[in-house]
Amino acid sequence: MGSTVVARKIRKSFAVGRRGRRRVTEVLKGVDLSVEAGEMVSIVGPSGSGKSTLLYCLSGLEAADEGSIEVMGRQVVHARRSVLAKIRSGHVGFVFQSYNLIPSLSVGDNVSLPARLAGRPMSTRQTRAALESVGLAGRERDRPGDLSGGEQQRVAIARALVGGADVVFADEPTGALDSQNGREVLRMLRSIGDDPQRSVVMVTHDLEAASLADRVLVLRDGRVVRELGRSTAAQILEAMEVPA
Repeated sequence: MGSTVVARKIRKSFAVGRRGRRRVTEVLKGVDLSVEAGEMVSIVGPSGSGKSTLLYCLSGLEAADEGSIEVMGRQVVHARRSVLAKIRSGHVGFVFQSYNLIPSLSVGDNVSLPARLAGRPMSTRQTRAALESVGLAGRERDRPGDLSGGEQQRVAIARALVGGADVVFADEPTGALDSQNGREVLRMLRSIGDDPQRSVVMVTHDLEAASLADRVLVLRDGRVVRELGRSTAAQILEAMEVPA
């Protein structure tokens, strides 16, 4: 199927500090990467290396300053808001550490909301099937507050998948979970990456989680300094510690 995400020369800066004493900090410094269909890619690196900023730029949630990002062949950088909305609704799913569920909506409504906003209303049967696929059959009428953290994250995965997302972006998806629930969420993300028509791009501090990926990108000071194939947690740690 080819590449689902292709990024070239991505740069991103932020202005920090108070007015009159503001300074510009460059967070991403010309990042290149590509993600193939049927692939899971992990992005690792020390805090402040630009991992989450890169993920948000790739997904169109954050606007890159320079460079090119194509998601399913469609340009994200400097795209109009309406174009970005179509790219996200048609091709992209998100899984965040904080789940990003709406507490006042039922679990079923949380799952179906992105599809409804995109003008593709879901049937009750589709919603039930999505929840069943993540082990939450019969929970569609519950509220997020009735679920454990691991269950809420599984709702987030169902929401990301239900629209047929070609690329699922996951930002520290196990960061708020215990080890058992974390393993289950990672198993689900790995199964998405095994789909020959889909991809997963995951940012994580958990090197055991990163070791599940087909490729691991090591980010440091806004640059990709290492690229590994299937690796153990120890190999990833070593790559992070060795100067570029």
